Amino acid sequence: MTKRSEAKYKIDRRMGQNIWGRPKSPVNRREYGPGQHGQRRKGKLSDFGVQLRAKQKLKGYYANISERQFHSIYVEAGRMKGDTGENLIGLLERRLDTVVYRAKFVATMFAARQFINHGHVKVNGRRVNISSYKLKPGDLVEVKESSKQLAHVLEASQLGERDVPDFIESDHSKMTATFTRIPVLSDVPFAVQMEPHLIVEFYSR
Repeated sequence: MTKRSEAKYKIDRRMGQNIWGRPKSPVNRREYGPGQHGQRRKGKLSDFGVQLRAKQKLKGYYANISERQFHSIYVEAGRMKGDTGENLIGLLERRLDTVVYRAKFVATMFAARQFINHGHVKVNGRRVNISSYKLKPGDLVEVKESSKQLAHVLEASQLGERDVPDFIESDHSKMTATFTRIPVLSDVPFAVQMEPHLIVEFYSR
């Protein structure tokens, strides 16, 4: 099992938002947080609380990656030219697990990590089992031949709840996807508003 895959909807409830836009999210029925104190009225968040919540939401969206890994991506984004928040999103979208999810080879971001770790994915003809592998524009991602007929892969490609974004060219008949360019924030089909500028403020304190 991948980390927290069995508890992914707790992230939705903690945030009070359906961050992946999934029809099964419990937030669609219960907008309060999990646990026995979840229905208590929440006070207004401080500036720090708002920034922390923005970081938790973005981290959670990308299969709840670890704080250490997320911070290292932020540091890399800060070293790049241009806006740090935009660079952060670009780096997260270049991850192999993100592209496998965006291409609709799997149903969830958590499943993408597990799918890669189990050796079902190839990049430019070579098997890659590292979910954080960083893609470059033009890289070809494909499902391994023996895995193309797996039931959950076929089901994911037919999901109507989300579309493949235009920075990925996918062919579900061949189970291939080409990462065509690094997206900016406005290109990324988040189901809820993400605020990377608040994350920059959080780490800049």
